[in-house]
Amino acid sequence: MRLIESRTTLTITYIVLAIGAFTALFPIALLVLNSLKSAQEIVQNPLALPQAIRWDNFTRAWTDARFSQTFFNSIVLTGMTIVLVCVTGSMSAYVLARKKIKSWRLVTGYLLATTTAPIQLFLFPLYFAFAKLGLINNVFAVSLVYTAIYSPFAIMLLRTYFLAVPKELEEAALIDGATHWQVFTKVMLPIVSPGILTVALIIGLYSWNEFLIATTFLQQQDKVTAVVSFFLLSGQYSSDWGEIMAAALIIVLPIVILFVFLQRRFIEGMAGGSVKG
Repeated sequence: MRLIESRTTLTITYIVLAIGAFTALFPIALLVLNSLKSAQEIVQNPLALPQAIRWDNFTRAWTDARFSQTFFNSIVLTGMTIVLVCVTGSMSAYVLARKKIKSWRLVTGYLLATTTAPIQLFLFPLYFAFAKLGLINNVFAVSLVYTAIYSPFAIMLLRTYFLAVPKELEEAALIDGATHWQVFTKVMLPIVSPGILTVALIIGLYSWNEFLIATTFLQQQDKVTAVVSFFLLSGQYSSDWGEIMAAALIIVLPIVILFVFLQRRFIEGMAGGSVKG
């Protein structure tokens, strides 16, 4: 009886997983399919196979969206954001995990409030301040905005990793003569590296896909990101949907490939961070 129940449970589990996989992969498959078709074919039937494969959609999308420049801008902006968030977030999370802070509840409330507050509340004062300081079209300045937005989430997540590390390891290192900085860099960071990788992947995804701040603070054509240049492909009166689908696929592919190669570390990192503190 138990064997039958276990087989039934396993079958239901596989069915649910299959439905979830189909739901997640269907939009990507549809994107790949339509990126190889002409605009007329897409309008007629987006689910049909292409009559002739249109590889020129990708070349036109790369040229018209100026991806050679905008991809570089996105890589620089995303890379700087990841470095800043991981460096500052890991140090803050370590302090909050190891030091007894009486106002920890207030700090937690502040971090949660900042993660839920919409960026639109700060957009106008930020733009006014950036304009006064001459920081419009400054990629590094935009990465600071991203860092301020994403750091609370990174701190909350990384703190759970530091809480999972036994304090005895730090005490042993201190007894051996290591400084607190050496304990943090030589002992703690290697142990919580899966968590840092998880944060880096999530923050990288957010930064790569972010549109509102990028289009507000980066206005010069040679400073815009790939997502902004993709948005500019759509015309007011007509759009080449084949080219747009190809451009969307070009933007999505780097993130998909990166996640496929690092998915095991990402899952391990998420599982390792599921500790209550």
